[in-house]
Order: sequence, then structure tokens, then C-alpha cells
Amino acid sequence: MTKTRERKPGERATVRALLDTHGQTYAAEAGIRLRDTPQPLYQLLVLADLLSARIRASVAVSTARALADAGLRDPRRMADASWQERVDALGEGGYRRYDERTATQLGDGAELLRDRYGSDLRRMRREADGDVETLRALLQEVPGLGPTGADIFLREVQRVWPEFAPYLDAKALRGAERLGLPGRPERLARLVPTEDTAALAAGLVRAALDASVVDDVRQRVAA
Repeated sequence: MTKTRERKPGERATVRALLDTHGQTYAAEAGIRLRDTPQPLYQLLVLADLLSARIRASVAVSTARALADAGLRDPRRMADASWQERVDALGEGGYRRYDERTATQLGDGAELLRDRYGSDLRRMRREADGDVETLRALLQEVPGLGPTGADIFLREVQRVWPEFAPYLDAKALRGAERLGLPGRPERLARLVPTEDTAALAAGLVRAALDASVVDDVRQRVAA
């Protein structure tokens, strides 16, 4: 019993330090004010697509901003834009390595979302009916959005679609392991309010990707 009491404050201190310094969601970093409305949900989907490529997260985030600045904020506008307009917006954000392929995928994906879901991802949510694996499969029907992209979307969208929380995938759990935190999503989720689970997931992913995040959190907890 004593060991349990000693461990929990350490876990909570670690999580608090992580959230305070590295807990910004990727959507927030990209300037997306995430709400349960069609436009920000679509912008999150595009961000998840961009982040899923083997490219720096900072480049994906800046590219999501560039696409929004170009007016490509919803499936209709993305589908109506020319392929070159999409390529140019991707290049503006620094997403040059995959710009031609991604421009095609964004156009095809926008057409699918427009035709099947009326440009409204909330219809996909309703189709999933609270089942996370169904939603994960539906997301992967969008061109360019594979398993990694679906995981990114789900980690972030749980902030406004709480029936899918806690969504802490293998990458987030790898970050938890590096920080000495519990390795089960349910135990991790109990360390934060439900509305902070997406921020926790983002911080854990940063810890998985960057050893300096782990060092920083440990130093703050020890201070």
C-alpha cells in the first residue's frame, strides 16, 4: 500500500509537468480551434494526413496553416481547387517532398468526403456509432489516410468526440514508457480530466519522438 501511495503523486507530477510544457495539441499548434463543427474537423483530418508522412511535425503543422491560408479549409474548396493550387499551398508550407502525391490525395479525399458525408465528418462519427475500431476503419477509407493518420486524428478528436476517449495508441504508450508512466490507456487517462486526454496524448507522442522532452519533464519534476 505504501508503494502505491508513493507512486501516484510521482505519476501525477510527471503528467502535470508534461502538460504544462509539451501538452499543446497538434491541432492547436496548427491554429485549428477544434470544435464539433465541419470545418475544424476537416482541418484536423488534413493535419493528420500531413503528420502521417515521414516528415518533421513542424513542417506538417506549417503546411496545414498554409492550406488554411489558401482558403482550402473544407472539402468543397479543396475539391474545387486545381491540383496546381494544392501543390503550391503545400510548397508554401514547406511540404515539398510529398507535394505532388499529397495534392492528388487531398483532392480525392475531399471528393469522397463531399460525396459520401456531405462534407461533414460528424456523419462519419454517427456511422461509427461510438465504436472506435469502426471509426478507425472509416477514416482509412479516405485517400492518403492510413493507420498512422487515423491514429493521429483519433488522438486529437477525442477532445470533442469524448465517446472515443481515452485514445492512447502505441506511439503515445511508448512515450508513457519513456516517462515511467503506466502502460495502459485506462490508467493513464485516470491521471487527467477527460478534456485533457488529447493534450496528454500529444505530450506523450512528443516524448516518444524526442528524448529532450523526456529529459525536460524529469528535470521539472525533480526541481
